Amino acid sequence: MKDSCIIEEDVIIGKRCQFGYNVVIRKGTTIGNNVRIDDNAIIGKRPMKASLSILKRETNLKPTIIGANCLIGSNAIIYIGSNIAHHVLIADLASVRENTSIGEYTIIGRGVTVENHVKIGKCCKLESECYITAYSQLEDYVFIAPGVVTTNDNYLGRTEERLKHFNGVWVKRGARIGANVTILPGKVIGEDALIAAGSVVTKNVLARKVVMGTPLQVIRDVPKDQLIENQRFYVMKEK
Repeated sequence: MKDSCIIEEDVIIGKRCQFGYNVVIRKGTTIGNNVRIDDNAIIGKRPMKASLSILKRETNLKPTIIGANCLIGSNAIIYIGSNIAHHVLIADLASVRENTSIGEYTIIGRGVTVENHVKIGKCCKLESECYITAYSQLEDYVFIAPGVVTTNDNYLGRTEERLKHFNGVWVKRGARIGANVTILPGKVIGEDALIAAGSVVTKNVLARKVVMGTPLQVIRDVPKDQLIENQRFYVMKEK
């Protein structure tokens, strides 16, 4: 642990952890064994609220938990109220907001933004610069390619009616989403579905279907050898 680190009160740090320069660990955070946190990362940051924000300030957020054997990259920010399971990698410049959970063995790539009230399962892979909007759920073994954008507001910030309808996306087990896909609010992506790069998702996607385009069209079934239950890594993890 470097002398330049700031560790606030009531922080619990496990055995054999490694911290880079200028790491900040906020009050009450728990860090498991064998965790590496690189330069300038902040763990347990409190959220900010703009003076004109329509969202209520959240209180009584639980302290951040970082599981054993996690890797946290340089300049990553993990907010208070985050629960990060074992063996998670959160890469450089990533941001994980409050009231978020991330399952074991998941990878959060460079520059990824995970907004508040998001649940991400185990063994997922979120590649560089994708955006996971608030109130979304990603089940286990989900793949999100670079530049994917998810949304949660059909009213684009206008009218009070929108406050009743905020709804993120639900990506079910084993679904794969190609580069630069945009998914509209509340859409459900079925198990093992595959969305081709550049598509705009304006409707729910059926399980085990390959879809592409704007508007979205079903192209074919996902090939049997690509289904999640036929992957060696899946069989090994599920034993």
